[in-house]
Amino acid sequence: MTVSGREKAMVAITGMVILYGGLGLVSKHRLDAWQMKRDAYRQASQHLVLERTLIGQRTQWEKNYSGMKDLMRIFPAEQPVDTYWLGVMDTAATKNGLNIAKRQVGAEKPVGDVFEIAIECKEWEGSLDALVHFLYDLESAGVMLDMRQMFMRPHPTNRGLLRGTFTLHCAYMREKPAAAVALPAGSGARNAKMMKKKSL
Repeated sequence: MTVSGREKAMVAITGMVILYGGLGLVSKHRLDAWQMKRDAYRQASQHLVLERTLIGQRTQWEKNYSGMKDLMRIFPAEQPVDTYWLGVMDTAATKNGLNIAKRQVGAEKPVGDVFEIAIECKEWEGSLDALVHFLYDLESAGVMLDMRQMFMRPHPTNRGLLRGTFTLHCAYMREKPAAAVALPAGSGARNAKMMKKKSL
């Protein structure tokens, strides 16, 4: 069987198409992988720049922390804190004519070295002026209070008044509990014998 020159040319062209097509698929796969690595490198570089910037600002962060730490109230390890924070909130509300009807104190949550409780006010009412002054007094009270949620609406029957809800988060620290004094081994038995001798 003889193969014509035209058929040889067709076979050669087909082989070249398959070869270049395969090279194209391989190179596209490698190009995609290279682009992914390049993007990962850029993100890592940006992250590194950010971390170096934060480390360079360490003195400023420590200075800010020292100033804020003095505002942080420190309570004994086992002392309940809900009464204190409710008192701070109620004092500001009474002073400014804001009526707080229903409130509920949440559970204490540790956040690193700091503790938080949330006071959920389910119903308050007052004028816009009373609300603004109430928030201002909380902000300037020198304690760690953060109003993270607040909803308000016009009073249904009394024009000029507002009603709503809010959640007040209170941050504080606790003293570390005193460590129990460790007695030398066997001292408890010795002390018990001495006490027994004295009683005789």
